[in-house]
Amino acid sequence: MSKIPKKRKEMLEKLPRDTRFFEPEEALKFIKENSFAKFDESIEVAIRLNVDPRHADQMVRGSVVLPHGTGKTKKVLVFAVGEKETEAREAGADYVGLDDYVEEIKKGWLDFDAVIATPDIMGKIKALGKILGPRKLMPNPKTNTVTFDVKGAISDVKKGMVEFRVDKGANVHGIIGKKSFDLEKLAENLRTFVEAIMKAKPASSKGRYIRSFTLSSTMGAGIKADPVKIMNDYK
Repeated sequence: MSKIPKKRKEMLEKLPRDTRFFEPEEALKFIKENSFAKFDESIEVAIRLNVDPRHADQMVRGSVVLPHGTGKTKKVLVFAVGEKETEAREAGADYVGLDDYVEEIKKGWLDFDAVIATPDIMGKIKALGKILGPRKLMPNPKTNTVTFDVKGAISDVKKGMVEFRVDKGANVHGIIGKKSFDLEKLAENLRTFVEAIMKAKPASSKGRYIRSFTLSSTMGAGIKADPVKIMNDYK
């Protein structure tokens, strides 16, 4: 059995014994006040949904722009040619092109955080699905990363767009900011993220949509919030 690190154990000991669930903002405040890492940790949310990802009609996937960003500057690769290539460069994309970058990725280059593509060249990059797909980097219309509005897509990513997708265990994970963010900014980012998850609820999902809800920092312990209250408050 692995030993719990001393700092993490101290954090766990500070959790109230008589409270099963935290209010979301209380959880964020507790995490900020009891973080022990020496770096600016990310604040993460993990939500378990009442869906069956094996069925296409219960797949939960999308993207949302957080009002205060994630605290991380993303490197953006845009697959485009002609006028859209020029538009992407002027909009601030870090890498723009097509064939050369396709070959570089096949060789193992992955020095980027987001990928955008125009619809007309998707056929030319479909072979990258096996590489980019598992890393959640493959462009997809559902996440607004396959679009002719290249400028708008780049702007969204740079501002703090977060993509989400339910995994095989029916869980959705997301980063809502950094420990150094003001509590109000973290709370607003959290609300925006959860509202996007709620809006993405499949029509075929019956019963309580959110089964569990946990907030944590990169190195900290998970703090649970009441899923029923979350659903009532974040509509």
